[in-house]
Amino acid sequence: MDYASLRFTWWLLLGVLLIGFAVMDGFDLGVGATFRLLGRTDSERRALLEGIEPVWEGNQVWFILGGGAAFAAWPLVYAASFSGLYPAMFLLLVALILRPVGFAFRDQLPAARWRNVWDAALTVGGAAPALLLGVAFGNLFLGLPFHFDALQRPTYTGGFFALLSPFALLAGVVSLAMLVLHGAAYAALKAGEPMAGRARTLGGVAALVYLVALLAAGAWVSTSLGGYRIAGAIDPSGPSDPLRKSVTVIAGGWLANYRAWPALWIAPAMAVLGAAGAALLLRARRAGAAFLASAVVQAGTILTAGFALFPFLMPSSTHPDQSLTVWDASSSARTLGVMLASAVCLLPVVLAYTTWVFRVMKGRITLESPGRH
Repeated sequence: MDYASLRFTWWLLLGVLLIGFAVMDGFDLGVGATFRLLGRTDSERRALLEGIEPVWEGNQVWFILGGGAAFAAWPLVYAASFSGLYPAMFLLLVALILRPVGFAFRDQLPAARWRNVWDAALTVGGAAPALLLGVAFGNLFLGLPFHFDALQRPTYTGGFFALLSPFALLAGVVSLAMLVLHGAAYAALKAGEPMAGRARTLGGVAALVYLVALLAAGAWVSTSLGGYRIAGAIDPSGPSDPLRKSVTVIAGGWLANYRAWPALWIAPAMAVLGAAGAALLLRARRAGAAFLASAVVQAGTILTAGFALFPFLMPSSTHPDQSLTVWDASSSARTLGVMLASAVCLLPVVLAYTTWVFRVMKGRITLESPGRH
């Protein structure tokens, strides 16, 4: 492949990894965020946790692959985001670390107070990442306050609480509701009654919240939010130098790709129809189909954001001309080529392992025979 094709392919692969993370690890986060609502006794909560405990570690592979791809394929994005957003990244990692610790420690003592503490930790470990990941995407649409010096060293000029703007929090609600819906569909499929019944009800509520928040965010983006567009031509095969372009910011600019390629509207249509379908299927007690519909919601939502942002990876609110794009923030062509060959070899292994695990762990977990995997 030429340099431009490699860059575009890695943008697609990054999207695939994000969708894989949302679909595979998203239901873990959704169940973790709500299992105290779905399970009202210790036995019920134990059964719900048994549904995700055997698979969550394997699902984390998608998160690790996504982080590794960002580091190796887009080093400038990795440097600018992890140096400037360290407090937010630290909170995200702490929340993710709470899950394995909670799984390991919750049942070590029978005391109710002990288990309640770890139940709360597991809830935070599910809800906080689901919310923060959405806030991160929301801030990409707003732009982040960073710039580069002549040696391409990033300087971040914002603070943590500035990330919690109304639009970013709305994007966080979209993400949280999306993953709660996914987790509820999985719980309705995997857990026995009465947890499955509560999951069906919660899934319907989550789908409604998701649709309202998504449509509100879409209206905000299309009417008053400034969108970034590259002014003039940019060489897709040029050197990775974010200081060599001009960027304009215009209201509704994030919809330019949708106006240029109307077929892209399939992505938001997938998200909306998937959420409505998941709610209806849960009401009809077709949990398996509802889980597949909620997986479509994850893919549609991420594709909707990715199509709007392209070719921008990390826009700058203070120096728009120094925003990072697919065409000027990547590694060398040789690095991208070697990584692509590795991904082609490794992704089938990950998919095969995931398929095998879910085949082995199939079946409902009931209160009569919860089992430990």
